[in-house]
Amino acid sequence: MTPDAGHDPLAGRKVLILVSEDWYFCSHRLPVGKALRQAGADVVVVTRIRDHAAPIRAAGLRLRPTQLDRSGVNPLHDRATIAELLRIYREERPDIVHHVALKPTLYGAYCAWRTGVPIVINALGGMGFLFMARSSRARLLRGVVRKLLGLLLNRPNSRTILQNQDDVNLLVEKVGVIPGNLIMIRGSGVDTEKFKPTPPPGGTPVAVCVSRMLHDKGIGELVEAARLLNRKGVGIRVRLVGSTDDNPASIDDAILADWAAEGAVEVAGPSTDIPGEYARAHIAVLPSYREGLPKSLLEAAAAGRPMVATDVPGCREICRDGETGLLVPARSVEPLAAALEKLAADPALRERLGARARAIAVAEFAEEIVVRQTLDLYRNLLAGVPNRTR
Repeated sequence: MTPDAGHDPLAGRKVLILVSEDWYFCSHRLPVGKALRQAGADVVVVTRIRDHAAPIRAAGLRLRPTQLDRSGVNPLHDRATIAELLRIYREERPDIVHHVALKPTLYGAYCAWRTGVPIVINALGGMGFLFMARSSRARLLRGVVRKLLGLLLNRPNSRTILQNQDDVNLLVEKVGVIPGNLIMIRGSGVDTEKFKPTPPPGGTPVAVCVSRMLHDKGIGELVEAARLLNRKGVGIRVRLVGSTDDNPASIDDAILADWAAEGAVEVAGPSTDIPGEYARAHIAVLPSYREGLPKSLLEAAAAGRPMVATDVPGCREICRDGETGLLVPARSVEPLAAALEKLAADPALRERLGARARAIAVAEFAEEIVVRQTLDLYRNLLAGVPNRTR
C-alpha cells in the first residue's frame, strides 16, 4: 500500500517497538524507526538502555527503559518486568506494537492483549537457543513456549514476521500458527552504501567470522577447522570478531583467552568497524547451527566477500552454494576446513562469488527494501483502525 500524496496512514499514529537491547535496536531496527518518524508517526522504543541511547534519541524516537532480560523465559521470575510492560502499554496507548525476538514477543503480545492494542506485530529471527538446545530443561521450555506462541500468534489482530521459509513452515507445522498470520520479510536489511566492495588485501588470506561468541554459532567447530588447517600448513588466518553476552550458549571468556594464546585463531573481540573488518578480509565465515537471516553475512555479501556458511535455515538464504559462497553441513569440522582451504587457494573463485554476493545483496536485501516492506505492512493493517491517541 503506497500512501496518498496528501496523507500517510502512519501520520499521527503511535508505534511502540519492544526490543531487549538498545544496541540491537540500533543495529537492526533503527532504519525502520527513522522511516516511521519521516512518515509522521510517534515512535516509542522500549528497551534496556545501556550505551546506545544517543543515536535513538537523535533520530527523534522516544525512549522508555525496561529491565527486560533477553535470556531465559520464566514468567514467574519476570513478573516485575511483565508488570512494568503492562504499565507502559497502558500509559502509551499505541496503535501498533512491534515486538522483536522471542522473549519480547511472548511478554509483549501478552501485554498487548491485556491492554487492547489494536495491531500486534511480532518479529522472530532464528528460532534461537530454546529451539536448538538439547538439554532437558530446554525441551521442557520448548513445549510451554510452543503452546504460548500458538495462543498469542493466532489472535486476529496479530501478524508475525519471519525471515526465511523454513521458519514459516516450523511455526505452521510445529506451533500451529495460522499461515495467514505469518509474513516473510527477509532479514533486517543491509546498508549497501556503508558496506561496499573493496580490493582484497595482499598477504595471507583472512577468513573473518563476525558473530557473537556463542557455541550455537559454530565457533567451536570453526576453531577446530582452523587447527586442522594449521596442522596441514594451509596459508589462511581465521579471525573471530564479536563479543560474549548473557546468552546461555555464550562461550566463556577463559576459553576465548585460551584460544587466543594457542594461536590457531585470532580472537579480536568486539569491533565498531565491521566494514573495515570485511575490507581487511578475503572470506566471511559463519558455521551457525540455525539463523533467521544473519546480518553479518548480509554485510559480507554487500562488501563483496565470498562466504562459507552452514547449510541451515537463514544462512543458505544469502550463502548460495557455488553462487555466493560454499555451504557445509552444520556441526562439521572437516568439510568446513575443506571449504575454507578451497577459497583460500583460489582468488578467481573468491572474486566471482564475491561479485555475485554483492549483486544479490543490492537487489534483494538492501535496507530500503526491508524498510519499505515493513512500513507497507503497518499501513495495510492500519486501514480502518481508529487512532487511539485522539
